[in-house]
Amino acid sequence: MKVTVGPAQYIRNSGLLEDAGRYIKKFGKTAALIGGQISRGLVEDSLRKSLSEHEILLKHSLWYGGESSQANIDRLVADLKDEQIDVLITTGGGKAIDTVKAVAYQLNKPLVAIPTIAATCAAATPITILYSNDGEFIGIERKSKAPELVLVDSEIIMNAPVRFLIAGIGDTLAKWFETKSSVKKATPTILNQTAVAIAGQVYQTLLQIGKKAVTSVRTQTVTKELEDVIDTIILVSGSVSGYGGDDCRTAGAHAIYSGLTIFPEVHHTYHGEIVAFGILAQLCMENTCEDELKELISYYQEVGLPFTLKQMGITNLTESQWQKLGEITVTIEDMANMPFEVSPEMVIDAVRQADEIGNGMLSGVLHS
Repeated sequence: MKVTVGPAQYIRNSGLLEDAGRYIKKFGKTAALIGGQISRGLVEDSLRKSLSEHEILLKHSLWYGGESSQANIDRLVADLKDEQIDVLITTGGGKAIDTVKAVAYQLNKPLVAIPTIAATCAAATPITILYSNDGEFIGIERKSKAPELVLVDSEIIMNAPVRFLIAGIGDTLAKWFETKSSVKKATPTILNQTAVAIAGQVYQTLLQIGKKAVTSVRTQTVTKELEDVIDTIILVSGSVSGYGGDDCRTAGAHAIYSGLTIFPEVHHTYHGEIVAFGILAQLCMENTCEDELKELISYYQEVGLPFTLKQMGITNLTESQWQKLGEITVTIEDMANMPFEVSPEMVIDAVRQADEIGNGMLSGVLHS
């Protein structure tokens, strides 16, 4: 049995970036920073200054490439394999962090993650989600590593566009719905039952304080609710798959997310926003009563998550596009975690049903 539960160390504080060098120095004297264009701009000056104060040289600052793709991973490995670098530092969102997790695995280097948004649990998991260079989902890469250290500056998260936090809430809500489905196929153990319990707590936490955390970002105030939600999204949710392993993986909601990425128009919608809609479709596949879906959609309306295809830019799909969506979605390995066999027709029906219920709720808002 092998269990990887989150990063070796997680530190979250307001203004933490200015003291990052104190925590990173134990990994060596030379570093490379890899991340998004915007995120590196946000952290590089303060990080370089703090590293210098602790006699660490930041030798390189590199763009990760824009997609968590095999091509970008291979390019970065080739660029750095002959360099004298003691530690890799990654910054940005999930795709940037996932890319560098795979690079660090191949180079066998310590990894420090500095998320600049709270939109996924990428910083706390040992897997990389692979996409094509055009943003279509490819698969899950396990030649990846969890960071040795995650540094979260809650001021940086607060200053990011609020939509990222909302997307993080959507992605993290899925932990409960997917875990309680996927675990049905497993023999109960202390590990997978602990994962289910954590997933339930994650869900309740988001229901109770998610809206307050969103308000904290809108009012530019670091509050306890915001920091609790940051920890929930980045760290605690990652421990669900950490403890549960393959028994408590992503399921229908993430499979539907991956299927929807075949449509270029959805690429402007964030991962967690699409996953949130995927939850609704998964619930439809599970024949969940409509009132339960409406209750969840009401929460989506409170925090600002999408609940119709049109809200994600998808309109007027042809029958062949519907068929392609169904056929591709059932090939996604996440779908195999559902406790029953899923056909393309079941996917199509579920997505249509979720969209119909969502449009009904949207119509109700417009006419109220």
